[in-house]
Amino acid sequence: MVFYYYFALILVAGPVLADVAKGIEILDSGDVQGSVKEFQAAFKAGDADGAFYIGRLFEMGLGTDEDMRRASELYAASVSKGSALAQNRLGLMHLNGEFVLQDYQRAATLICAAAEQGDVNGQFNCGLLYSEGKGVARDAERAFAYWSQAADAKHVAAINYVAQAYRDGAGVTLDAQKSVEQFTITAAAGNPMGLHELAKAYAVGAGVERDLVTAHGYANLAAVRGLQEARVLRDNLAAELDGVGLDAAQAFARDWKSVPIEQAG
Repeated sequence: MVFYYYFALILVAGPVLADVAKGIEILDSGDVQGSVKEFQAAFKAGDADGAFYIGRLFEMGLGTDEDMRRASELYAASVSKGSALAQNRLGLMHLNGEFVLQDYQRAATLICAAAEQGDVNGQFNCGLLYSEGKGVARDAERAFAYWSQAADAKHVAAINYVAQAYRDGAGVTLDAQKSVEQFTITAAAGNPMGLHELAKAYAVGAGVERDLVTAHGYANLAAVRGLQEARVLRDNLAAELDGVGLDAAQAFARDWKSVPIEQAG
């Protein structure tokens, strides 16, 4: 299953105009109505994201009844003023047919416009559209290019997709070593997919020297994060290790510590 990314939380990292920043601060304090006033003022002052944030409140039912139709209207208003955040979110609504017409071309236009403005979720999602050929012609090279842009901003899913592209030679020359380098970044942050992919790479020596102890350790870490495939791999690797090797593998997992994605790699 492919997961597209939108603005999942109210708080956002990155530059915002003063009224929006103040609105976020007020919202974080628990004053929803006060934040709405600031977002409204921001929108009237020319900050397109002001309407986007109010739309998110309606979508999430914060301080009001959940109202997706009202949210979509606010996203459209925000899009009309050039908000990349709203372009990505409204694009995903068109992609999935959520309270707006399902329209892949419109979805691609909006999402990839957000990508061109530098929105990292837009970049990741635009890459998915090119990978799947939804609303645009299938183009693995363009997909890889968009994922690479998002990966440079430490977007975890994008880093994993870049790693997969190197692993499979999709849109880029196959390079197992570069694939491992990318998966190492997300694994260091505790991402289950990154951990599992590293386990598989160490298990067979793909892009890295074969090391069953390390492979077991990473599989163990991925398994505890809910990946059933990783649990199967861990148990299979355990059958190949002697007692000393298994102790070392479990010690590796026990002593391992994750780091924030910004510090990984």
